Amino acid sequence: FDGVQKKFEYKMRLVYAHFPINATITNGGKTVEIRNFLGEKRVRTINMLEGVKVEKSTGTKDEIIITGTDIDCTSRSAALVRQSCLVKDKDIRKFLDGVYVS
Repeated sequence: FDGVQKKFEYKMRLVYAHFPINATITNGGKTVEIRNFLGEKRVRTINMLEGVKVEKSTGTKDEIIITGTDIDCTSRSAALVRQSCLVKDKDIRKFLDGVYVS
C-alpha cells in the first residue's frame, strides 16, 4: 500500500553558482515561492496540486521535500517546481542553476 501507508516523496535540490536561490514555503505547505533565481527580482509562485504538501528539509541545506499519497499529483507538482526555474536566453551548458530532483 504505497502512498497510503508510506507516502510518495520527491527530494529536490536548489542548485546555484552565484545568486543563492531562496525558497519559501507558504500557505501551510501548499505553495512554494522561489526568489532570486539568477538574480532576477521576479517571484515564482508554484501551487501544489491536490493532496500534495511541500516542506523544507531539516538536515540538508537548499533542499525541499514534496510528499503526497497520489504519485501522479506528487510527480506533477515536482515537475511544476522544476519547470518554473528554467534558464532562458542563456547557454544551458554554462548556466546550470535551477531546482532538480535528487
